[in-house]
Amino acid sequence: MIDRAGRSAAHAAPAGTGPEAAAGVRGTAGAGSPAPAPDWDRLAVEIARRTGIRLRRHEPLAAHTTMRVGGPADLLAVPTDVPTLAALIRYARDGDLPLVLLGRGSDVVVADAGVRALVILSRAEGCRIEGDRLVAEAGLPLARAATLSAKAGLSGLEFGLAIPGTVGGAVWANAGAHGADVAGVLESVTILRADGTETAEPAASMSLAYRDSRLKDSGDVVLSATFRLAHADPAGIKARLNEIRQWRQEHQPLSRPSAGSVFRNPPGDSAGRLIDSCGLRGKRLGGAAISDKHANFIVNLGGATASNVRRLAELARSAVAKRFGVELVYEIEFIGDWSGWTQAVEAPDERPAETPADDGPEAPRAT
Repeated sequence: MIDRAGRSAAHAAPAGTGPEAAAGVRGTAGAGSPAPAPDWDRLAVEIARRTGIRLRRHEPLAAHTTMRVGGPADLLAVPTDVPTLAALIRYARDGDLPLVLLGRGSDVVVADAGVRALVILSRAEGCRIEGDRLVAEAGLPLARAATLSAKAGLSGLEFGLAIPGTVGGAVWANAGAHGADVAGVLESVTILRADGTETAEPAASMSLAYRDSRLKDSGDVVLSATFRLAHADPAGIKARLNEIRQWRQEHQPLSRPSAGSVFRNPPGDSAGRLIDSCGLRGKRLGGAAISDKHANFIVNLGGATASNVRRLAELARSAVAKRFGVELVYEIEFIGDWSGWTQAVEAPDERPAETPADDGPEAPRAT
């Protein structure tokens, strides 16, 4: 989440139903006037002195997102432990700095102009097994949490193998796939509150719903999470992981960079089916294309821009609304400086984008 004035950074961009809800850094210095730009060079030195980590100026974010598009961050920090992560967030809040917190960079499309903010890539990846529980820090990839649990003979997180994001992002979005989600196994969460205090809260207080939680609006940030799992036969767990791995290889365009599922599934239907029914499978714009393998994925064929991706997404959303009267809700988030992007003129290329393959049921993914 991009924000100011003591509100929390979440594990992706602002929640919303479309790109118009995530058009850049929120907050102003006063009514009708933009906030003055921070002195990022001075801040880089100050933050490094306080935290002991080196910060990067003008770091391209394409290398830090699964879509592989996007411009630079004004300032980038990569904390590798929870105390440093919390210290960075507190510093940004105390200084009223625009802030973006990312995990593995999935489920987001960063604007070509970049992000006018301090961007924190959470790499706090500590974890431990306590009986039938897995305690994981926010930056641990959920897929790794799934495999670590399996090695310990614990079942319940197998679906996490299909989620390319982190534990923090998965809790933030109540990530799920293959008939399971975070809500089904989450026991408690340690959060950094908007007032700077840390507290442990039960899963019930997170208000987890389909791809949603109260964290998207509360100003709280996940620092770690505890999952309650079940002891099971390791061979059976391994077989389930292999089944999920094979399904993904057969039904999702894993060989191409993407941000995951572009839209949430509407009630009783599949976003991919609706987009495919509009004849958009394989539609190409610049270096981006609606996947031939799964129509709810937009893939980077090489050289795609963020604007290419967003225009294709809007095209699909508009076509589905016109033909079926269904307003698709974005699962991905558009973050950064999107001012002026609609002025770009880009002509679609009608050529097929990929080798056609059988489609499969939707498998939502998270950041």
